[in-house]
Amino acid sequence: MSERGPSLDILDHLLGLARKAGADAADAVLLESASLGVSCRLGDMEDLERSEGRDVGLRVLLGQRQAVVSASDAEPASLELLAERAVAMARYAPEDPYAGLADPSLLARDWPDNLDMIDPGEPDAETLFARARETENAARAIDGITNSEGASASWSRGGIALATSEGFAGAYENTSFALGVSVLAGQGTAMERDYEYDSARHWADLESPEAIGRRAGERAVRRLGARTRKPCRVPVVYDPRIAGGLLGHLVGAISGSAVARGTSFLKNSMGETIFAPGITIVDDPHRRRGQRSKPFDGEGVPTKRRNIVADGRLETWLLDCTSARQLNLVTTGHASRGTGLPSPGPTNLYMEPGGVTPAGLIGEIEDGFYVTELIGMGVNGVTGDYSRGASGFWIEKGEITFPVSGMTIAGNLRQMYKALTPANDLTFRYGVNAPTLRVDGMTVAGN
Repeated sequence: MSERGPSLDILDHLLGLARKAGADAADAVLLESASLGVSCRLGDMEDLERSEGRDVGLRVLLGQRQAVVSASDAEPASLELLAERAVAMARYAPEDPYAGLADPSLLARDWPDNLDMIDPGEPDAETLFARARETENAARAIDGITNSEGASASWSRGGIALATSEGFAGAYENTSFALGVSVLAGQGTAMERDYEYDSARHWADLESPEAIGRRAGERAVRRLGARTRKPCRVPVVYDPRIAGGLLGHLVGAISGSAVARGTSFLKNSMGETIFAPGITIVDDPHRRRGQRSKPFDGEGVPTKRRNIVADGRLETWLLDCTSARQLNLVTTGHASRGTGLPSPGPTNLYMEPGGVTPAGLIGEIEDGFYVTELIGMGVNGVTGDYSRGASGFWIEKGEITFPVSGMTIAGNLRQMYKALTPANDLTFRYGVNAPTLRVDGMTVAGN
């Protein structure tokens, strides 16, 4: 458990001011951040930016009326004004039967302190610039690369402190490092672009600049000479770089807010088999060095590892306290929080790997589409209808062949999830991760 520090003292003072102003209950959050970022293009530095910030948010309740206010000033006089304004706003707010803080019996009393989210080292601008330039140089060294959109390297450190009038007080910090590059291959109207990036909680966990740059350059060159295809119905294979998007659509459909409003295509699917048997999807907030690890949620409720889908069956919604009350359930500890109201969201979400290699997954396909990039957001969360612009490579007789672009892939997420097969190449690089995925029977058409 984190020791009490200045941030929690500020929040304790703010909660006292809220009670003094007439609040029946309140919670407060303080977010602190610092970042340093560098970008370069064609070997020259383009941007250098450093930022530091502190934001405080206060939620107050008067019976079932609530209001939220936020500020970037945590000085005593500003906090007093913040509390007075919040209570004044709450007096005019409509009653919400589902508003309220987490019940004291649900609050975390202790939590893991071994998530290893902090790298104590802070790189200087010169070090970041050198890494960005190395990454771009590695990409530009690939034969066929003709231009660069630039490379970037960054560091950030953030902290969150949360306190409630029901007795919870906790804080944690994390760091993040990122490195990426985007380059172009070819000439004129035949130019193609691609990119690569990596991010990690610890500097040592970042891939090397050479590996990131080389992969970006090779990907761009591979896309040269892209064609289009006539409409057909074929298997579609999602590269791991974009496969997590299918889980992202699941997140939207199982969010307690969407289910409570009746705006989810999965609103009546709890306990049903929505994926093929054998598929398991996990949310693990306690993954060491995870991109979205957290010891407690945005309402002070303990977080824990959960199977969201087990053997293809939907096991749980993602709930905060408000959506849980609407559904007559108990929060699952998935409240996410900025300085505003909490809302449900995942932590480190991933699909467990299957038993077949990517080559084996592709080798069974006579005609198909290997997708490496998606464009647009053509997904209807109410019906599950799915339509996205896409580019990648055509599959013929079990082999990846020529590049294709200007394509559209379409289906319905209900049918797509049932027709989905994962490969065995899961790696943890993002907040949402999936291995290579094959979805059979999708509609594919060129522009």
